[in-house]
Amino acid sequence: MSGPVRAARVRCPSERCGRVFELLPEWLGRNMYCPACGVRMTARPVEVEDCLERRESRIGATPQAGVRRLPLAALVDNLRSLWNVGSIFRTADACGLREVILAGISGCPPRPEISKTALGAEEAVAWSYHADAAEALARLCAEGYEPVALERTERAVPIEAVRWPRRTCLVIGNEVAGVSARLLEACPLHAEIAMHGVKSSLNVAVAFGIAAHRASAALRAAERAGEEDDR
Repeated sequence: MSGPVRAARVRCPSERCGRVFELLPEWLGRNMYCPACGVRMTARPVEVEDCLERRESRIGATPQAGVRRLPLAALVDNLRSLWNVGSIFRTADACGLREVILAGISGCPPRPEISKTALGAEEAVAWSYHADAAEALARLCAEGYEPVALERTERAVPIEAVRWPRRTCLVIGNEVAGVSARLLEACPLHAEIAMHGVKSSLNVAVAFGIAAHRASAALRAAERAGEEDDR
């Protein structure tokens, strides 16, 4: 005979809440809403959350030789595909991003699906997780970052014409729904990529790659120009 099912202890990832509650094991790994504050979250055991926090504190803490990180960050909200998350990490490393912030239902390392497309980049780029993307964006803005939402809207600027802020945070959203209305409202600048076929958008990881590469090139050019002015 099998014994009684042991409930799993789960903690709400919201900094404002943090409530610990119990769930049946079959709920682990699923997306749900915190019964206390209503934030959307992925059910993970408290032990896993603690492990992630320790792991996160180590990643990106020691700069790798020859790698210079730019004042460029990415806020990744509600990405459902772990492969897309991994691809974003790989692009973030290639473009010299300083930080990746994962929010909502976006998956976090360590996951084999992320590692498959990140190819180790998730070990090189500093990252953090926030249940509420708006709270994370507020923190970034307080640190001097200016958000640029990668989304096709009525006031979006063609990506070729964007004047990238000196401290840029690229904001990307769900593969289907895009960047949420709440985040769009908080972003003074929207950037769009022109489409010339029958589809109206690119895969989110591909679109992020285009935007990150352009922003990286602009910030590096600005740094070189500033160095020349100082001579």
